[in-house]
Amino acid sequence: MKKFTALLLAAVLATGLLTACGNGGAGENAAENAGQETTDTPDAAAGEDAQDSGEENADAQEDSAEASGSEDADGVDTQDGTEEVSPVLADGKLTVGTNAEFPPFEFVGDDGEPDGFDVALIKAIGEKLGVEVEMENMEFDALVASIGSKIDIAIAGMTVSDERKKSVDFSDPYYDALQYVILPEGSEIATFDDLAGKTIGVQLGTTGDFIASDDVDGATVKQYNKGVDAVNDLVNGRLDCVIIDKNPALVFAGKFEGQLTAVDGAQFGFEVENYAIAIPKGDSALLNAVNGALKEIREDGTFDELVKTYIEN
Repeated sequence: MKKFTALLLAAVLATGLLTACGNGGAGENAAENAGQETTDTPDAAAGEDAQDSGEENADAQEDSAEASGSEDADGVDTQDGTEEVSPVLADGKLTVGTNAEFPPFEFVGDDGEPDGFDVALIKAIGEKLGVEVEMENMEFDALVASIGSKIDIAIAGMTVSDERKKSVDFSDPYYDALQYVILPEGSEIATFDDLAGKTIGVQLGTTGDFIASDDVDGATVKQYNKGVDAVNDLVNGRLDCVIIDKNPALVFAGKFEGQLTAVDGAQFGFEVENYAIAIPKGDSALLNAVNGALKEIREDGTFDELVKTYIEN
């Protein structure tokens, strides 16, 4: 009985082992076959096609984004890849305000139109942006208030100041300047303290106006729309001095050589200022476009040529 039972148990175990081995082989073969067949199923093929299509679409979108915004100076790329263009540039024309009474930065040329370093600079910027530049000659003191209505932007040897920043944004600075004091030959004025109580001529709304009106004790300040009118009154003995920016000061003193002298503002404690282009407040697309064009003009040598033509000469 025990022998029979043992034989029966052995038979059962053998059968189980054979079955287990058979199932394992079938399972492995099934897995291999399934793995091989899966790559050929319609669903998998569709997945690969979709992936390829997605990659192609991504490449196409990347190429499109590069083509649309990488080289255009009149817009900036937004987060979704579209190009933001300032409405100021949308009509292809840029109306620029200036005050053509501030040589060599702006003056009236022989043809009766505004000319000078600033005028040439903004026209070069307009060329980079692909827009036509139209100049409007107006009073300096009216420029900031006119931006966004009569004019689009302003360039006029305008100093960046906290007060002006309340109304407009400014481009990157393009020129460093310093106030000078124009004196009659033989004047005893030599320091800032010597300006106290004097009659000082200034161009309305300029840094010279702010210095004379706000900082000089007891000064009588006479404001002029044109710097040259102040200089003429100085020559005729109606003023003790004129405070104006360095470059026009040198121009005016040169025209009245022997009668006037231009004194460096550092001698009076004046600080270096920055000229920049005034732009409508909050128009970041226009600001970026102008700054981009200004950067290109510096890099390609155009800026240096303009300095040689209008300032050094």
